[in-house]
Amino acid sequence: MRGCSVMKVVTVEEMGQIEEVCAKIGLPSNILMENAGKAVAEQVRLRLDAIDRQNILVLVGPGNNGGDGLVAARYLHDWGAKVSVYLFTQRPDGDPNLKLVQERDIACIETAQNGGLGQLSELVSSCSAVIDAIFGTGQNRHLEGIFQQALGMVSNIQRNRPSLHTFALDVPSGFNADTGMADPACLYVDDTITLGFPKLGLFNASGAERAGQITVADIGIPSYLAEQVTVELITDDWVASNLPERPFLANKGTFGRVLVVAGSDRYIGAAYLACMGAMRVGAGLVTLATAASLKPIMASKLTETTCLPLTEARPGIVSPNAAKQIQQELGNYDVLQIGCGLGQSKEATAFIKDILLSSKRAQLPMVVDADALNILATIPNWWQKLHDDAILTPHPGEMARLVGVSIEEVQSDRTGITRRMAGEWGKTVVLKGAYSVIATPDGSCHINPMANPGLASAGTGDVLAGVIAGLRAQGLAAEEAAAGGVYLHAEAGEVVRADIGDAGMIASDLLPVLPMVIQELKEDLESSYVEEEEHAADN
Repeated sequence: MRGCSVMKVVTVEEMGQIEEVCAKIGLPSNILMENAGKAVAEQVRLRLDAIDRQNILVLVGPGNNGGDGLVAARYLHDWGAKVSVYLFTQRPDGDPNLKLVQERDIACIETAQNGGLGQLSELVSSCSAVIDAIFGTGQNRHLEGIFQQALGMVSNIQRNRPSLHTFALDVPSGFNADTGMADPACLYVDDTITLGFPKLGLFNASGAERAGQITVADIGIPSYLAEQVTVELITDDWVASNLPERPFLANKGTFGRVLVVAGSDRYIGAAYLACMGAMRVGAGLVTLATAASLKPIMASKLTETTCLPLTEARPGIVSPNAAKQIQQELGNYDVLQIGCGLGQSKEATAFIKDILLSSKRAQLPMVVDADALNILATIPNWWQKLHDDAILTPHPGEMARLVGVSIEEVQSDRTGITRRMAGEWGKTVVLKGAYSVIATPDGSCHINPMANPGLASAGTGDVLAGVIAGLRAQGLAAEEAAAGGVYLHAEAGEVVRADIGDAGMIASDLLPVLPMVIQELKEDLESSYVEEEEHAADN
C-alpha cells in the first residue's frame, strides 16, 4: 500500500461506529454514498481500458451497497460507458440515486418484472465487466433464492469467459467482512474496491482468494476517526520511516552484530539463507554458528560472514554441549537468530532447550524460527521460560503446534489467534503466509498487504528470519523489525515475481533484491517530503 503512513483495518462494527460519528460531524450517509460510488467508478475506470468502449453491468441490492452501486453506474455512464443496472429488489420510494440513473435512460431491469432471472444471463454474457453491489458488508447470512441463483449464473459465465472482469463493491456479496468466510455462491472477483478502510476479513486466508486485488477507496472519512483501531495494514511509508539510519561515520558495529545458530547435515542451505537475509538488510556483522563439519561448505558460500564452529554429536549435527559455546559468545552480539535448519534430533533438541530455556538461557533480543519453534511446542509453558524480547516467526503448521490446535483453526482466524497468543506468551509473533500477521504483547497488530504464491517455497522463511534479525540488530524495536522485515521480504518477492513470474521463484532470488527495495523506499519517502515542502511553500 503506497502513499499512506497508516492504514487501519476495521471490523464491520468498527466501521459502523465510524460512520455514526461521520453523521455527527457533517458527513451523513448520502454524502458518503456519493463519495463511495464515485470512488468505485474511478477505480473501475482505472482498471478497464477505454471506458467509453466498455459494457458494464451493475448488480444492485437492497441496501447502502446497492446505493453505492447506483452512484457508480451514473458516473460510469457519464464517462461514456454503456451501463446496465440489474435491481434485485425494489429500491426505497423516492431513492434519489435510482432517480438520477433513470433520468439518464440507463437500462434498469428489475427481477420482479422479468420472471425471476429474466434477462440477467443475456446481460452478463454481453458485458465486459460486472460490479457486484448486492450486499457488501451488510449480509452474513447464507445466500439463497434469487441471489444464489444470480451469483451462480455470473460465476458459470465467468468460468467460460475469463475476459469478463468482475468487481466487488466493499466486499464480495456473501463474504463475511470480519472472518473472511465465504458463502459457496460468493463470486471469485478480480478486484475488490473496499470503502474508507480495508475490512479485516479480506486478509484472512479462508476467503481472501475471492477478493482478488484489493484497493482501498478514499470516501472522505477523516483518518483520525479510526485512531482507536489497533489493527493496521503495513504501508511503504510506514516501513520507510522506520528504516535504520545509515550515518556517514559508521563502522560495522554501528549496524549491529547478529549470531545465527542454524544448519545441519540435511538443511545446510537454511543457514546460508538466514545469514544472507541479515546481511542484505544492512547488519554490520553476521556470524554463523553451525556444526563444525559444515564449516568448509558454508565458508565457500558465506564469504562475508564469520563462523563459529560448534562441537558435534555426529557429522552435521550439533552436540548438546555446544550450548556452552553459544552462551560464552552471546555478550558479543546484539541479536540471536536460532532455529533455521537445525533439525529436531535429540541432540539438537537438547542444544536448543539449553540455549533458550535453561537457567543460563539467552537474555539478548532473539528471533526464533523453524526447528526451534517445533521444539518449544513440545515443552509445557515454554513461554514462561523464554526471554520476553523474542520474535517468533511460525508458519501455520508451526503455529498450530505451538498453540495445540489444527492448522485449519489457525487459518480460519489468523489475526485473532496471532493477537491472542502474542498477549498470552508476552512475545512478538509473526504468523507467516499470505497476508502475514504481526502482533505484539501490548495488543497492536499489523497485516502485510501482499500475498505471493512465489514465496511458498523452501527457504523463504529462512530469509525472512534473517531479515528480521538484521533489522533488530540495527536498533529497531521488535514490532518495527518484525513488521518491517515482513514487508521488505514480501516486496522483494513482488519485484522478483514481476521479473520472472512466481513459478520457479526461489528463496535466494530475494537476496540481491532486498537492498534495492530498501533504496527505493528511501527515495520514495524523500520525494514525498520534497512534494510536501513544495506544496506548503505554494500555499
